[in-house]
Amino acid sequence: MSKRILVISQHFWPENFRITDICAGFTQRQITVDVLCGLPNYPAGVLYPGYSYFKPRRQTLDGIEIYRCGEIPRKGNTGARIFLNYISYPLSATFHLLRLIGKHYDAVFCFETSPVLMAFPAIIWSKLTRTPFTMYVLDLWPENLYSVLDVQSPFLRKIAQNVSWWHYKKADKLIAMSPALREKLIAITGKAADKVTVVPQYAESLYEQDVYDAQLAARFANTFNVVFAGNISPAQGLEGLVAIAQRLKAEHITDVRFVIVGDGMSKNDLQAQIAASNVESYFVFEGQHPVADVPAYHTMADVLFAGLKSSGEIGLTIPAKIFSYLAAGRPVLCSMDGEGALTVEKAACGFSCKAGDAKALYENFIKLYNMPAAQRKQLGKNGRAYHEQHFKREKLLGKLIDFIFA
Repeated sequence: MSKRILVISQHFWPENFRITDICAGFTQRQITVDVLCGLPNYPAGVLYPGYSYFKPRRQTLDGIEIYRCGEIPRKGNTGARIFLNYISYPLSATFHLLRLIGKHYDAVFCFETSPVLMAFPAIIWSKLTRTPFTMYVLDLWPENLYSVLDVQSPFLRKIAQNVSWWHYKKADKLIAMSPALREKLIAITGKAADKVTVVPQYAESLYEQDVYDAQLAARFANTFNVVFAGNISPAQGLEGLVAIAQRLKAEHITDVRFVIVGDGMSKNDLQAQIAASNVESYFVFEGQHPVADVPAYHTMADVLFAGLKSSGEIGLTIPAKIFSYLAAGRPVLCSMDGEGALTVEKAACGFSCKAGDAKALYENFIKLYNMPAAQRKQLGKNGRAYHEQHFKREKLLGKLIDFIFA
């Protein structure tokens, strides 16, 4: 008899999160999958076309049964709206557990990005049905919260810590994306070492392909192109690119373009900062694109940028784009602390510096800019080789499944 798993995740297809591919991997291994998720509105905070507060509530995707529950969209991405979005999904999803009464699952699994509160319905189902619950920790809370919302009150920070740690403690097993995060989770929860494992995120196989788009290549044929693909949020450290552009302008270097592919809560602020710095000519905003379009942007890039602001122990996590960038086989310019920067250094695929160090970031950019194309190509090859050795989908997916059902 095949295994059955209940997946709890606020974000799911058609939003661009890796949990969709993980669920596809479950079904490919004959595991029956039900997903309890919210309404797609990330990152812009507007419901996707074809969705409303009341429909559809049930969908099927390649054999995956999807149960959608309500949530308050992040529209405007203000602090208040993000807070309402954070608390609305777990409350709604807990109520919608009633739709699953009578179903039996061998495991319940939470793909925990932000907020950690999304794990609450998984905890409830696990306790009521005595189903083993595994949480995959992608965003460490409350540290990740502070990178998005400016919470300064010691009282509120203490509440955020207690609530976050309670969720981690209630999971039967935890999966971390790095050894450092594993040690932190063991310290937080007091769990036995065999209840917390390390499974890095993998990049979907589509990122491993070079996709040459003639029209895109023609648009950016005469410039040195630095591509950022992902969510435009306060955590991403994109102001570092503005600082680079200011230096380039001062030094009369004009053939550089920072190509931003994506959307998010900080887009307007970033554009305002670019305008105030009078460096609009260096930036191109491509808007939100389906994930299938992203490899073409990676392929035309001379360099891929990954940033992460310094915020407590947020450096214990590794941004998903790092894994995508390695698979893409292009040089990486990295501005972050901790495990993400360490991964770039181990892969020998580019240059990294501490988060917020504008001087070092510019120096690393200039190294890549002045580097012969053949040397940059070798950096990209190094990254793809490291991906092949450490982050292949089938190997990591197998490890994930084995741990969940052990």
